[in-house]
Amino acid sequence: MSKSVFLLLGTNLGDRIDNLSEALKSIQQGLGKITNISSVYETSAWGKTDQSAFLNLAVEVITQLSAENVLKYALSIEQRMGRERKEKWGERIIDIDILFYGNDTYNLPHLVVPHPQVANRRFTLIPLNEIAAGLLHPLLKKTVAELLADCPDKLSVTRIDGISLMKSNRSGD
Repeated sequence: MSKSVFLLLGTNLGDRIDNLSEALKSIQQGLGKITNISSVYETSAWGKTDQSAFLNLAVEVITQLSAENVLKYALSIEQRMGRERKEKWGERIIDIDILFYGNDTYNLPHLVVPHPQVANRRFTLIPLNEIAAGLLHPLLKKTVAELLADCPDKLSVTRIDGISLMKSNRSGD
């Protein structure tokens, strides 16, 4: 059975645009059909602020994989691209977070969906709002647009114009 999965991609090391592009290609090859990609946003670091700014984007994927297999595949992309987990919220070549997996919820030691911080992060909500403003959080019973309006986070999130990764990474285009 197909599920609509929303992911957030982030990077603040190396060629950030290439990192996002490579991750999107890997998602398309093994996770499922990419149906929507947000603009790219430059965002201040969250949690550990003494590092370079991130580029972030949200992506919607239709997948046949279970939530646990989506997580395994996302982690394999991160590992293949050279992500090293040295410190919490530290610099990274690529980060792929599962924000939503259909309307399903998971609270496992290794997998929590919806992402537990989604309502608290503008760098997540702004790109997600661009592609899924009406998506309802299954636990909080608020749409993404409502979560964004209520978000306590005030860190800078700026859309980067002139960057379009959608056409080069969607299947069938």
